[in-house]
Amino acid sequence: MATASAVHILVKTEKEALEILDQLKRGKKFDALAKRHSICPSGKRGGDLGEFRRGDMVKAFDDVVFKRPLYKVHGPIKTRFGYHLIKTLYRNP
Repeated sequence: MATASAVHILVKTEKEALEILDQLKRGKKFDALAKRHSICPSGKRGGDLGEFRRGDMVKAFDDVVFKRPLYKVHGPIKTRFGYHLIKTLYRNP
């Protein structure tokens, strides 16, 4: 079973996600922004979700983590939880 590790920032609105994405593009640190803005409990750990398997996350999240390029921030990605900015750290087939 494929596994991966990712960090993310979860917010309620697309506007908020786009504002944070702009801050990331201007050089702000992902983990600091996650601690400050993420409504997910992982925000306290800088958005770190640890290692998880394909299928553990909702489909839209999984599709980013297991199909899109590593180390790049993707998003905003809408799920039933809100809007995510996602960066995949590694993947194992």
